[in-house]
Amino acid sequence: MARHKKKAKPTGPQEHRSIAKNRKARHDFEIIEEMEVGISLLGTEVKSLRDGVCSLQEAFIRLQDGELTLMRAHIPEYAFGNKQNHEVLRPRKLLAHRKEITKWEKAYKEQGTTIIPLEIYFFKSKVKLHIALVRGKKQHDKRADLKSAQDKRAIDRAFARKDR
Repeated sequence: MARHKKKAKPTGPQEHRSIAKNRKARHDFEIIEEMEVGISLLGTEVKSLRDGVCSLQEAFIRLQDGELTLMRAHIPEYAFGNKQNHEVLRPRKLLAHRKEITKWEKAYKEQGTTIIPLEIYFFKSKVKLHIALVRGKKQHDKRADLKSAQDKRAIDRAFARKDR
């Protein structure tokens, strides 16, 4: 008998599908460290996220009693939900390893640092959250970053012209 070939699992866009990004975070904050965590959601929240609607602009993460909690993330109500539909701005528990949480807890207690979400996305069938430990930028830091990005683009353009 002939052996059947195993079908290759699809890779690429099906594995990582972005739902929402906090674009201003990289502009307003200096990122110290990043981490991927799971998020505990209700069924109607997952269905609402599958529609691709979510806002992380005013969201932040609170670290208390050894747990990470996502606060003020706006996940709208599911349109076809019933009386068991979720609250839009409810606090959501984040899932991470104990060692990672204790490591971040020490840095979080430092003056001037906070934890914010950068992106919420589907990884395979799970909803994941990309979070970062950050420190606020001053106005002159933002200008310096902008200038260095412009200088880098100018150098890249010059090399591209030279290669032609």
